[in-house]
Amino acid sequence: MANDSKHEGGVIYHIPGQEYFELRGLRRHAGVFSLWALGVGAVISGDFSGWNLGFAVGGWGGMFIGTILITVMYLGLTYSIAEMSPALPHTGGAYSFARTAFGPWGGFITGVAENIEYVLTPAVVVFFIGSYLTGIFETPQSFQPIWWLLGYIVFVGLNVRGVELSFNVTVIVTLIALAILAFFFVSAVPFMDFGKYAMNIGVDPTTGTAIELPDGGGPFLPFGVYGVLASMPFAVWLFLAIEQLPLAAEESVDPRRDMPRGIMLGMFTLIATGFLVLIINPAIPSGAFKLGSSGEPILDGFRAIYGTGWAKILALFAVAGLIASFHAIIFAFGRQIYSLSRAGYFPHFLSVTHGAHKTPNTALIAGSLVGFLVMLAVWFTQGGEQAGSFIGGVLLNMAVFGAMFSYLLQGLTFIQLRRAFPNIERPYRSPFGVPGAVLTVVIALVTISFQLTDPLYQKGVIGVAIWYALAIAYFAAHGRKTLVYSPEEEFAVKQREGAASIDRDLA
Repeated sequence: MANDSKHEGGVIYHIPGQEYFELRGLRRHAGVFSLWALGVGAVISGDFSGWNLGFAVGGWGGMFIGTILITVMYLGLTYSIAEMSPALPHTGGAYSFARTAFGPWGGFITGVAENIEYVLTPAVVVFFIGSYLTGIFETPQSFQPIWWLLGYIVFVGLNVRGVELSFNVTVIVTLIALAILAFFFVSAVPFMDFGKYAMNIGVDPTTGTAIELPDGGGPFLPFGVYGVLASMPFAVWLFLAIEQLPLAAEESVDPRRDMPRGIMLGMFTLIATGFLVLIINPAIPSGAFKLGSSGEPILDGFRAIYGTGWAKILALFAVAGLIASFHAIIFAFGRQIYSLSRAGYFPHFLSVTHGAHKTPNTALIAGSLVGFLVMLAVWFTQGGEQAGSFIGGVLLNMAVFGAMFSYLLQGLTFIQLRRAFPNIERPYRSPFGVPGAVLTVVIALVTISFQLTDPLYQKGVIGVAIWYALAIAYFAAHGRKTLVYSPEEEFAVKQREGAASIDRDLA
């Protein structure tokens, strides 16, 4: 590399030879249908677990209104990234958007937020997969790490073998997960009694906690407005990770046309499944109160319909939804680490791709190793049930906090791009515009504030702060001196220099 040059933010660029990018090539394959499957697949496990815990703090009505608010936030976010992605069609996604809007430090901070989300989320998902498989095959608890290792080996392997295979697997597991949900919805309809089961949550006047009302007929908002706000972080699970789609931009056949369609079709699919599960799942004999503390709400619903004798077969159904998200988010962290490495924010070797398959195999292996080693460290230092609580609580909350922080930054990025870079070609424009991005920022801030009232989230925030401290220390000491003119960096530098030149002319 040669031709060092300094730019804003104290960074130094190196202009690489062609061989640098030849070692980091990707292959285009995805169309609208593949992108839709990737977006839905990444999120679909949230319909199978996580969201239902909002019943314990908001009741059904609080969770319903909270979900509406979170849906508005995600519509603002997805319409914003549907505009930004074809305008900046690089595999960096949110990092590349923020890099253009706010410079290298803004891009790096946004990229680290997504890195936390995408590395830790599949680690937590594979923990839940291991828990299900432990029950199905009656393996000892000590065998759990083997299930995790097998999960990573199989699905990292599928992602390494080629983008075609990766997207084909994504389509298959996503369709299976949606078919299971559709089967559940149809099966549940004859057993529904909304007033008795969904509205069976009251409040203990002494402790202020949720109590079960056996005959139903409870208040719509048992915890009042506070319950609405407290349930919002749980509603996030119905849409978490839909924002990963722009990471596939350089593997999309026509990102300028297909990316907005794939993002918004995925979002509308998730709105439909999310509200169906919110209405139907608590309205059958398992009931909203029990679901408020359940780790497997769909499985509890199947048990209520078909009895416990079918539990193992039904548990396999539930695993399919978790596998869909596990596979899709592995795809995401591979591309996210790859893009930050190719541009020099992370060590360069992480972006070298497979010679034959043209997949970011080094980044995929590195991301899986980090997630797996974090899980092992927790397992062997805390052990057993306590380790499960930490993984399902603190690590999960670190991932969610990283996601919410990235949403906040992406909303601000959209506003800045509209304000400071109006001349960027935009093949698609968000119908919500700046007001939609403002709503995203405001709702994200409210959600984060309520996450911080939960002690488990507070521990997660400490974990995020440590991750950020290590990343910033590396970038300040070394990474900022080794940046590369990757496609997103070259685009950002030219746009920002052009905007600065216009400002000087106007002055």
